[in-house]
Amino acid sequence: MSYANNQRNSGEVKKARPARTLTVTLLITAIFYGVAIVIGATSINLGLDLRGGTSVTLQPRLEAGQEGQVTPESIDQAVAIIRQRVNSLGVVEAEVTAEGTGTNRQIVISVPGETGRRIVDLVGQTAELRFRQVLVEAGAVPTSEDDSLLQGSALTSDQIAAFKALDCSKPESLAGRNGDDANSPLVTCDREGGARYVLAPAQVIGSDIKGATAAIDQQSASGWFVSLDFTGDGTKKFGTLTQNVVNLPAPQNQVAIVLDGVVVSAPRINEAILGGSAQITGSFSQLEAQDLANVLKYGSLPLAFDRGEVQQVSPTLGNDQLVGGLLAGGLGLLLVVLYSLFYYKALGSVVIGSLALAAAHVFLLLFLLGEWVGFTLTLAGIAGTIVAIGVTADSFIVYFERIRDEMREGKPFRVAAETGWQRARRTIIVADLVSVISAVVLYIVSVGSVRGFAFTLGLTTVIDLIIIFFFTKPMVSLLAKSKYFQSGAKWSGLSPRSVGLVTAVEGKVA
Repeated sequence: MSYANNQRNSGEVKKARPARTLTVTLLITAIFYGVAIVIGATSINLGLDLRGGTSVTLQPRLEAGQEGQVTPESIDQAVAIIRQRVNSLGVVEAEVTAEGTGTNRQIVISVPGETGRRIVDLVGQTAELRFRQVLVEAGAVPTSEDDSLLQGSALTSDQIAAFKALDCSKPESLAGRNGDDANSPLVTCDREGGARYVLAPAQVIGSDIKGATAAIDQQSASGWFVSLDFTGDGTKKFGTLTQNVVNLPAPQNQVAIVLDGVVVSAPRINEAILGGSAQITGSFSQLEAQDLANVLKYGSLPLAFDRGEVQQVSPTLGNDQLVGGLLAGGLGLLLVVLYSLFYYKALGSVVIGSLALAAAHVFLLLFLLGEWVGFTLTLAGIAGTIVAIGVTADSFIVYFERIRDEMREGKPFRVAAETGWQRARRTIIVADLVSVISAVVLYIVSVGSVRGFAFTLGLTTVIDLIIIFFFTKPMVSLLAKSKYFQSGAKWSGLSPRSVGLVTAVEGKVA
């Protein structure tokens, strides 16, 4: 019976083809490294605490009579929305905090790296979206024809004077700093500075929007646009607005899409739009369309903000802490290697190879994620990687000790490598899944650098599962074919004394 089992398990070893598994694993790793080199993903983005970055202060803009709107609740809401916008761009380890008291409260945004300026521009947008009927459209600069254009318009003297004085060729006219009261007419420019507008009170506002996505027109190749989906009430309001203007003469048959007080586009309405969706066009680049969709997706800020001076900030921890963290990780890795060689002897070479390949996969993913989603590595992230070394070491120990248990029952190494794996893999999977679930929960409920710790812990734990299945196990199966390990040589780690079949004191079979 034992002989039959041995033959069956030997057949399984051949069927598994460990050499092919190892070859495919190493080949795929090499291919992805080649991809990383081709796309330029050859460095790790360091976080704000390690290399510094960009910081900006957003000060609430206080219009006349609006001082009471700057409340702790409105500031906290703005912080939450800004944090969502930052997170929508990837894992960038940004810091969004509120400082000060009363009407002096302000929001401080710090993002790592030089690319933080784009993020600062994105999160600082108020994103006050309005749909307004166009009443008057004129050229960028005031002319003598303005009086005839304004005849019959229901505007106040102040609004007429503002239109005559507005010069959209000046950059300051495109800042949208005059406020955007949804219940009043608006005098403003388009975002390119090519036209002036007088717009009716808004009939559809940002809260009427349910979602926003960026897309590219594949058929007409007209470029990127932002697709909007309205809520139930928003669908009715937008349908009514388009029905009211569709048969009017130009420019009254146009609906202006206004963002933060500036016209993004003012398309002509050819037919009533009742389906609950619309598109914002305007010669967007891909990044502009994606950024606009992101700020609209999470709602408008409850307050308007003036952006303070953008500054470069120095690292909060610096190179000393980075070196210290790397030394701690290196020391932990060295101790695991030394312990493996001392306790498992030649079998410990599998541990060294597995850890080396796991490290290669970690670096590869950090390169690619940094390029694709803007992931940045902080000191907390390094800590998560160091903790994962222990998780990886546990997997080796579970598997190797199960092999020794099988050999103590009288099975040769070639058979014990397979039966031991069948019993160990369930324990390994369950243990790693517990770590992954813990990391996911921690990532969801936490903010800031703690999320970096959770992300790298979960990432490296998943890598451990990949390595143990596609490198460690096939490597052990290959060693099981070696006469050196099959004979239980003294330094193989599988000698009778190492396995526990012979006591160290008496030198006899236990």
